[in-house]
Amino acid sequence: MIENRSDIKSGSNLEKLLLSGQFAVTAELGPPRGADRSAIEKKAEILKGYGDAFNITDCQTAVVRMSSIASGRIVLDAGIEPIIQMTCRDRNRIAIQSDLLGAAALGLKNLLCLTGDHQKFGDHPMAKGVFDIDSVQLIHMVKTLRDEKRFQSGQELKASEPKFFIGAAENPFADPFKFRAVRLAKKIAAGADFIQTQIIYNVKKFHEWMNMVADMGLHEKVFILAGVAPLKSAGMAKHMKHNVPGMDVPDEVMSRMTAASAAKKGKEEGIKICLEVIEQVREIKGVAGVHVMAVEWEEAVPEIIQQARLFPRPTV
Repeated sequence: MIENRSDIKSGSNLEKLLLSGQFAVTAELGPPRGADRSAIEKKAEILKGYGDAFNITDCQTAVVRMSSIASGRIVLDAGIEPIIQMTCRDRNRIAIQSDLLGAAALGLKNLLCLTGDHQKFGDHPMAKGVFDIDSVQLIHMVKTLRDEKRFQSGQELKASEPKFFIGAAENPFADPFKFRAVRLAKKIAAGADFIQTQIIYNVKKFHEWMNMVADMGLHEKVFILAGVAPLKSAGMAKHMKHNVPGMDVPDEVMSRMTAASAAKKGKEEGIKICLEVIEQVREIKGVAGVHVMAVEWEEAVPEIIQQARLFPRPTV
């Protein structure tokens, strides 16, 4: 049981659903590389009803896209609840706090705090990374604004404070593995209300991490959403295994995707593996929901949620 369940911090649908004890579903909605809001509205129409809130990515992989805050307002207008991602890569602490106030004024209630992918991986590798603060400091900054009405400088916020349900990301598979639960504890201490994990293909290792989390009592202090994602092909699986830092793709998954891709059934097998992971993580103590990352494959989300028997979504 999460402590202080009656203490509503933002009033978001995601927060209220998690506080009610329901198994939550979140997914991702990537903004376009252009200024056409209809691209977001089309994705929102596909996803509507198949999740409780949706991550609006913030220039994911350091590639320029429409603002996550502006996109979040469009998504909200379309009738689904956004989770705004905010990275430290592109903003100093002044700009971050300014954007937080603006996002709150636009009615956005969920925030995912990230350090951000390094700019060398994106489409502007020559750009100067800011990294004035990191994700743990960002979490603490948002909590201080919300709960103490103080800016990061210590000055009092005399107007309305931004009331966010604060999220963070965590990778159970990164090295050194034995310190991953300790890192989670730092984010919880800083003020994280919910956690979305890295994509899970190695359920056994994820279970080991969750055991460490439970041994420290952290599952009673934060809502943990297990990250899942459907693979499209053997090529995608190979890229995940060898080129994405902190990703753990077991050989068994590689073999299944290789055979399925050869039979031109890669997407079907990828969805099947995703469903198997969802079924297994639902049984793990401390898992409060799943976060579905079907990158640029939003059409797969309704199928996954329906087949996982997570549809229709509950109302609170």
